[in-house]
Amino acid sequence: MEHLNHSSVTEFVLVGLPHPEKMKIPLFILFSFIYMCTLLGNVLLIVAVIESSDLHKPMYFFLVNLSFLDIWLSTVTLPKMLTNFVQNVTTISFQECTSQLYFFHFFASTECFLYTVMAYDRFLAICRPLHYPIFMNLTVCRKLAVVFWFSGSLHSMIHTTLTFRLPFCGPNRIDYFFCDVIPMLKLACTDTTVNKAVIITNIGAVALICFLMILISYAFIVSKILKIKSLEGRHKTFSTCASHMISVFFYYGPPVFIYLSPNSMDYVMEESIAVFYTLVTPMLNPIIYSLRNSDVKASLRRMKCDKLDK
Repeated sequence: MEHLNHSSVTEFVLVGLPHPEKMKIPLFILFSFIYMCTLLGNVLLIVAVIESSDLHKPMYFFLVNLSFLDIWLSTVTLPKMLTNFVQNVTTISFQECTSQLYFFHFFASTECFLYTVMAYDRFLAICRPLHYPIFMNLTVCRKLAVVFWFSGSLHSMIHTTLTFRLPFCGPNRIDYFFCDVIPMLKLACTDTTVNKAVIITNIGAVALICFLMILISYAFIVSKILKIKSLEGRHKTFSTCASHMISVFFYYGPPVFIYLSPNSMDYVMEESIAVFYTLVTPMLNPIIYSLRNSDVKASLRRMKCDKLDK
């Protein structure tokens, strides 16, 4: 690793979430519950889609990808956080920190691109229904999956490389609950102007552009829905998009605020926002998609009945 040539720091101290000493155990229980709910909810959603032939459609193919990403997005940060709640020493090695930063941005940026593709899928299904089987079939979905997974990996590699090429001479205290780009830049013993510029253009702007593309897709969708004369038809069409819109709102807003203003946000506020979109949103997604989707609920009921019959 190139950092060995110019960095004297071999490990970092993760400060974690600010909390009084007496809250360690309650917070450990709370975040353990969040993690278990995230794993259980997303695994159930994946199994429900795989087990039901009726759900072998593009929309649910992307939903499986979303659940898979949510599982790993939480796993990158939560287990280490839980360990730090019950340990006196909250260190993380240089190599572990590098891996955590890479995989966090890999899964987070891939999910960002995935939400954009999911919006495009809904646009085609509602606004171009006759062309939908041509432009959005399972073969096309697999190719799109390769594109957004590769794009997420490349995006993360750029930031990981730029961040850990910087020299770290001390201090080694990370005022955050995981190794992220902005807290790491604060520890570098050199000018980080270029890195901050890349953050604004490559993280904040990419997220913002994807969000704008989603808004454009939904502008066309809403326009199409308003042209439907039947109230029942409007409601049915809108319900197919509502879950995705809620997830997008929970996921896209927080990172844009964090990464577009790397120096202006209060530390506690920044961590609170990060906790929501990295830990809470992955837990909520399977609830949002299952409660608002009759096909998923039907598949889950069949799974329950089959288990009872056995």
